[in-house]
Amino acid sequence: MKARAPASTSNLGPGYDVLGLALRLYVEVEVTPAPRLRIESQGEGSDLPADGSHLAAAVVRSVLGHDRVTIAVRSSIPVSRGLGSSAAVAVAAAAAAGASDPLRAGAIADGHAENAAASVLGGLVAAAMIDGVPVARRLPLDSHLGYVVVVPDRHLPTKLARSVLPETVPIDDAVYNLGRMGLLIAGLADSSLLLPAAGDDRIHQGARSALFPEAPDLLELLRQAGATVACWSGAGPAVLAICADTRATTGVQEAAERALAKLDLPGHATVIEPDLEGLIITA
Repeated sequence: MKARAPASTSNLGPGYDVLGLALRLYVEVEVTPAPRLRIESQGEGSDLPADGSHLAAAVVRSVLGHDRVTIAVRSSIPVSRGLGSSAAVAVAAAAAAGASDPLRAGAIADGHAENAAASVLGGLVAAAMIDGVPVARRLPLDSHLGYVVVVPDRHLPTKLARSVLPETVPIDDAVYNLGRMGLLIAGLADSSLLLPAAGDDRIHQGARSALFPEAPDLLELLRQAGATVACWSGAGPAVLAICADTRATTGVQEAAERALAKLDLPGHATVIEPDLEGLIITA
């Protein structure tokens, strides 16, 4: 079977490990019977080891109980950039292997319910692990919103990005994030209600800036260019600009390219649309 799953951006500022948004970059995985494991990889991630350590192989083994298959992976999702590439690969591999619940298989393999949920359901989602099982819900998303993703040419593994976070969060910071996440959800449902402060965070972005010191300046330049909300995309180093009006995205994208040059930061900025279909399975 063959399955296609979209990329995702997560957290969106205050919604740490809860909110995810599917984006129109894709990975396609095809699984066919074979005498022994063979991995054929094209596009992003094609430089990863093509052996049993590959995430797609691990997921397929967990579904089938063996890896006597050929796994073809074709991806346009940058790896270790904060765009949910691992979750997309995991859910697509699970679906292509015939998993009855690709969301559960993908979330367990990747460890991020919000990314896996966005890749399976499409659109904007809230997700959590409840008693070891991912539970996700689609949330309203205003079609007038526009998005620009800025992708630096550097890797930031999620494990490293999580290692710098504090083990405990002060109650004031938790309340700060919860309040802004509520405002963010309202603003994403109705663009006229979206506030710049709705993207603020006190839990993860500040701590992670030690690993990506250009991030604060880059986010501020995006806001100055017309982004209503600017935040890290997942664990970074990609960042996301959310515009209350799609007409603002061209100017923000151009300003982002200038900002990358000003900061001497190789990379690219792209106007991107949300994916509203999620996981697609074909025979």
